Amino acid sequence: MKFVDEVSIRVKAGDGGNGCMSFRREKFIENGGPNGGDGGDGGSIYMMADENLNTLVDYRYTRHFDAERGSNGGSTDCTGKKGEDLILRVPVGTTIIDSATQEVIGDLTKAGQKLMVVQGGWHGLGNTRFKSSTNRAPRQTTPGKPGEQRDLKLEMKVLADVGLLGLPNAGKSTFIRSVSAAKPKVADYPFTTLVPNLGVVSVDRWKSFVIADIPGLIEGASDGAGLGIRFLKHLARTRLLLHLVDMAPLDDTSAADAAEVIVSELTKFSPSLAERDRWLVLNKCDQILEEEHEERVKEIVERLEWEGPVYVISAIAKEGTERLTRDIMRYLEDRADRLAADPVFKAELAELDQRIEDEARAQLQALDDQRALRRSGVKSVHDIGDDDWDEEDVDDEDGPEIIYVRD
Repeated sequence: MKFVDEVSIRVKAGDGGNGCMSFRREKFIENGGPNGGDGGDGGSIYMMADENLNTLVDYRYTRHFDAERGSNGGSTDCTGKKGEDLILRVPVGTTIIDSATQEVIGDLTKAGQKLMVVQGGWHGLGNTRFKSSTNRAPRQTTPGKPGEQRDLKLEMKVLADVGLLGLPNAGKSTFIRSVSAAKPKVADYPFTTLVPNLGVVSVDRWKSFVIADIPGLIEGASDGAGLGIRFLKHLARTRLLLHLVDMAPLDDTSAADAAEVIVSELTKFSPSLAERDRWLVLNKCDQILEEEHEERVKEIVERLEWEGPVYVISAIAKEGTERLTRDIMRYLEDRADRLAADPVFKAELAELDQRIEDEARAQLQALDDQRALRRSGVKSVHDIGDDDWDEEDVDDEDGPEIIYVRD
């Protein structure tokens, strides 16, 4: 199944049915009164979070959705049938945004959560509604109101407790395979992981957490290099970040330099996301001699000025992974207990989460704007270099001077 985490769709609620103008006509009843019924309400459109879905591929090619129109009213005071509501199922973790105003309409973070995105039109009134003691034969009706219409942008972010960061081939997919039952692709070339992968890590019989692996970042990812930073949005809702660093890079580059690249790209994407609790995990320790471990760890920690937890593991040999997963589980439990007991801590985390969401959305919107400009053949102001200026556009000092005067 193709992984799709962003789509744009158009939704149109059903129009309301028109009111009916009718008069009672029966044998032996000479002057029957009005009996035109009201129309039916138009159907509304709802979004519902479905835990059985993990991609927005259903909305990749079908972009327009219309709810049923309400039926017109009938004679003998018959009310028109209400239009059927349309329910669009989306994965848990989907954010619904109004494309025109960039307003966040809602965020579906729980299975079964339901949100109305457009409301059906109100029904029209039949002539029965207008009868009175002075108006015995009204010929007035009202049409149904049109249903709401909106252009929506759907953004899906995977819901995970822990997120993995690292360069390509840092061992992120191998780590997930080692600690969970997930089987992402693993190979000896960069960008093996093309879409986010989720794995459930069981620590004890009744204790587990979800870990997310995203495609690796490279230097310049914030400018579109490699797979870019678009997948970083999937880490916005995680509780803890694990920064995986390859202790023995195959290309003989410095592990400390590789660690700095990730920190730089993460900060460019969202400074607030860089404030999220993050642990440093040095992987592939089995590839270097034990006496070199301490020196390599010291080099990376000093370069990053790191003050947080540091773990040295070998994902493929499952060395140090059990201790790491147990510490993660303990951290998540302590965090949940503190959230329940400390309102100030809860408010601070909520404020941080909101800043991360806002910065991530602004960054992704800027990327979309640049992509739209490239498609249209128009360069952004920031992309214009010295070579793009035409010498003919420079003022000719020998030419005539034109002065504009406003009366």
